[in-house]
Amino acid sequence: MESWLTSFITQSVTYALLVVGIISFLESLALVGLLLPGIILMTTLGTFIGDGRLLFYPAWISGTIGCLLGDWISYYIGLYFKNWLYNFNFLKKNQKLLDKTKSVLHKHSMITIIIGRFIGPIRPLIPMVSGMLKLPLKKFIFPSIIGCILWPPVYFFPGIVAGIAIKIPQNSQNSYFKWFLLIISILIWLGIWLTSKWWKMRKNHKNNNTDFFFNKKKIGWLAILTMLSGFSSLIAIQFHPTMFIFRKIFSAILLGIY
Repeated sequence: MESWLTSFITQSVTYALLVVGIISFLESLALVGLLLPGIILMTTLGTFIGDGRLLFYPAWISGTIGCLLGDWISYYIGLYFKNWLYNFNFLKKNQKLLDKTKSVLHKHSMITIIIGRFIGPIRPLIPMVSGMLKLPLKKFIFPSIIGCILWPPVYFFPGIVAGIAIKIPQNSQNSYFKWFLLIISILIWLGIWLTSKWWKMRKNHKNNNTDFFFNKKKIGWLAILTMLSGFSSLIAIQFHPTMFIFRKIFSAILLGIY
């Protein structure tokens, strides 16, 4: 997949932005997005931004447009094909996920639409379920726009970091720099995952201190320690000599001159 993306993207800027838009669209499209490895595809696109083969702001705009199209088409699919969707085998098999999505949309529609954009399993479901519930369009459009503007850069970011790290010339000073960045990224990602796991157990009132070795309390402490380790390491690596080159390239990407 990555080799295909590389060959297609390097053909022209138009092709590159088309790929970003299509991937964002499919990632947001009802049910289809569940079948795609979104984080992998968007991170891969981020590496092209990091190594200079793709411009950040045009990719961001293209990703936002694709995301909005996917969200709004999904909303109308839910609105007009509600009865058919309820009989769809896939949704029947995932009834718990569907019911949970409905429940949170009823209680907190705006925040659910925005935050749900960043959660893989429910990202392509929330717009469709919003349509199925006949959520007023004025309540759907605004959070959808906010979520779609924020989503591409967040999902690009790990790839951008990887792309910059690959681009930095190899020498004795930075031979371990890439590994340090990788370890820090893993620690922060793991900390976020553990925090979400702890929050989910807390919401579900799961405090099985005797049933599982990794109970709610232990996962909470693990999340704190992992996040502290990740962010402490991130602060420490700022003093590495290679970080100056990294920040210079990252600033050039943000300024649109890289």
